Amino acid sequence: MGKLVRDRIPEIIEAAGRGARIRVLDRDEYRRALLDKLVEEARELREAQNYDERLGELADVHEVFTAALSAFGITADEVAAAAAGKRAERGGFDRRIWLDQLR
Repeated sequence: MGKLVRDRIPEIIEAAGRGARIRVLDRDEYRRALLDKLVEEARELREAQNYDERLGELADVHEVFTAALSAFGITADEVAAAAAGKRAERGGFDRRIWLDQLR
């Protein structure tokens, strides 16, 4: 069982007197691992119970999102422009609309 971890995790593990076996992922493995990590962090955000936990989980989501931008060769400005286009066409989530069923 392995997972993508932050860059300093191996040294933190070693500083605690434990060992860690690591490897560096190739580009395609890294991209897949980032997507898996984004899902993991989103699940942890969903389970967060208070402000501090949510803040920490949102920080993790942000870090993974930022890494994914770089890994996929997409800029934050490109994402912002795409988001603005979707918002203009389909709206945002400000009105908190829940769709129960299509008729």
